[in-house]
Amino acid sequence: MESVTDWDADPPLLHYTDYDTRLAAYAVITHLTDEASEEILLALWNEPAQKRWTLPGGGVDLHETPEQGCVREVREETGYDVVLTSLLGIETDVIPPEGRHAETTRPLKAVRVFYTARIVGGALQCEVDGTTDEARWIPVDDLLGLPHVSMVETGLGSLRRRAMGE
Repeated sequence: MESVTDWDADPPLLHYTDYDTRLAAYAVITHLTDEASEEILLALWNEPAQKRWTLPGGGVDLHETPEQGCVREVREETGYDVVLTSLLGIETDVIPPEGRHAETTRPLKAVRVFYTARIVGGALQCEVDGTTDEARWIPVDDLLGLPHVSMVETGLGSLRRRAMGE
């Protein structure tokens, strides 16, 4: 395998067997409050040094479809049962070995699938012994002041573009 040391603008070209791939699926779930302000359902990710808010979702298990993985992850992280209503989009990212949360010399290609979802049951609760500590409805207008991962903006942006007909 080619040595991966310079990850500026151009990561090295690698054969697909020379890097890891992680398939993950996330739900963008919003609602309007009685005061007509928009809130988004987020989960507090506990794995980085600084906890950050993220969309509910996560890794898709080998035996699952992305849709099944998304529904399972939302249930685990938030307590809600959901039905996926549409595919919003797919995002990919290449993470060098030094940027991974695991000790490895292999780069990672992260493939993230975004869906809209509707809550059909369950009750808001926090995940126990998982990768998130808390689930909460957060006013969209408050996001700028909170530590969050970029995929929150990716998901919201996709939702906004769809609403505008783009």
